[in-house]
Amino acid sequence: MELSETFIPTAGTVGLLPMLVYYSLIVTSLVFLAQAAFTFTTRPLAEPEHQVSHIISGVIAIVAGYAYFQMQGFYHDMLAELATVADPTDRQTLMRESYPAISQYRYMDWAITTPLLLLTMVRLLNVPLRDVARPIILMLVADLFMIVTGYIGEQQLTFDQEAIVGPKLIWGAVSTVGYVLVPWTLYKLYRQYGASPKLDRTFQLVALTTVTFWGIYPIGYILSAVGVDTNIIHIALCFGDVVNKTGVAALLFLSTHQQKSAQLTPD
Repeated sequence: MELSETFIPTAGTVGLLPMLVYYSLIVTSLVFLAQAAFTFTTRPLAEPEHQVSHIISGVIAIVAGYAYFQMQGFYHDMLAELATVADPTDRQTLMRESYPAISQYRYMDWAITTPLLLLTMVRLLNVPLRDVARPIILMLVADLFMIVTGYIGEQQLTFDQEAIVGPKLIWGAVSTVGYVLVPWTLYKLYRQYGASPKLDRTFQLVALTTVTFWGIYPIGYILSAVGVDTNIIHIALCFGDVVNKTGVAALLFLSTHQQKSAQLTPD
């Protein structure tokens, strides 16, 4: 294939901000690929009781990496069309119209990865999962409720792909109910059972992401309804996904890998 037959986006044809989005989508996909490879190859280094959590982290990375691979492919195709559009208004319209299409992959990703992230967090508590089955099920149902209602809200669009602001914000408010229930349940479990001394700080840091970096998602949801440049939202969501998934996996590894002594045993 001749190079001239292959579209390679550059800032000269599509603009700097769309190129930063394209860069972010590909790098995020590669980060999750690296996370999956690292997680599965280092699993034997984890303490036996935490190896399942490492496997879950690897599955999260595979799902997220595949979703981002799909997103960057769609965005690449959009940039190919964008390069043929000269009018600034039409260019903005094209990028705006591509946002809800790409967002569908995010919601499909989150429907799988966020419940797995929550299970990983619960496994850090000092209690068998079967003893807290009811609150765990409540939390997972709340999480799925949050994702599905948020997805419905994102689909409140006109034929021209304009957001129908009122219904979208209403569905966003409904989705927030699930978002509130998730950290509330985690907090109750932590207060009742706590975590082992070694993992207490890790649980606190990981749980903190559900009320801080998870907040990027509802903020992005609202901003997409009020006309903020969707390219900025794409970049913010890439950053949030890396912190919430790869960051949690890194903390898990640092807290649960086996400390093997290098001392020699005398004869």
